[in-house]
Amino acid sequence: MTAGHVVTLVLLWAGVGCVLLSAAGLALLGDRMTRLHALAPANGLGVLSIALSVAVEQGMGRAAVKTLFIGVLLALGGVVSTIAVGKATLEEQGGSRG
Repeated sequence: MTAGHVVTLVLLWAGVGCVLLSAAGLALLGDRMTRLHALAPANGLGVLSIALSVAVEQGMGRAAVKTLFIGVLLALGGVVSTIAVGKATLEEQGGSRG
């Protein structure tokens, strides 16, 4: 087992762990806004860790750059959609955006 493979496995399992913890928080928490906050580790750290692990496994090259680009787009898209859902939830509850 090479060092690159070990790094890949550590990054992959860290990302999967973030996604699983977020899923557990989503299932166990009751309030809408609290559940929305539970998705943050999956959106940010989980997606980026998984994309980085795939890029390390692919090695240096265009495929790794494309994988990292897709991972960054997914992470940013998750953050933007979380903000949009949070604003819509606040408006539905009659709260202010501050």
